[in-house]
Amino acid sequence: MAEQIKLDWKAIRQKAGPYPQEAFQFVRDGLQHTVKTIHGEGEGGGRHPDRHVNGAQLCCGMRDYAILRYGMLARLVLGRWGITRTDDFGRIVFAMIEANLMRKSNDDTFEDFQGVYDFDEAFAMADAC
Repeated sequence: MAEQIKLDWKAIRQKAGPYPQEAFQFVRDGLQHTVKTIHGEGEGGGRHPDRHVNGAQLCCGMRDYAILRYGMLARLVLGRWGITRTDDFGRIVFAMIEANLMRKSNDDTFEDFQGVYDFDEAFAMADAC
């Protein structure tokens, strides 16, 4: 049986900001969705440990994943978690990298997540019928 690692979510959240644990799980799930969308299923349909996505790709993938998962309520749900800009995704991602829950390449920076899109515009299409 695999040993479970006890995570200090309080410490992780303090580094990232006032985001609830659900926001971190959403980002993990959004990463998997983005990798699958960009790189396909991969062998055996499992995780994609060596398939990288950059910050902009991840932000766009998380937008799509939020709309897929929450529909017209996507922006509202993210907003309730304190995610109102793509920078928020970056803060969560880099806190998770620091906690060894995600990996980054040498080229990845927090700046990759800054201003990728405007939330009002990006989620306006989700509000349309």
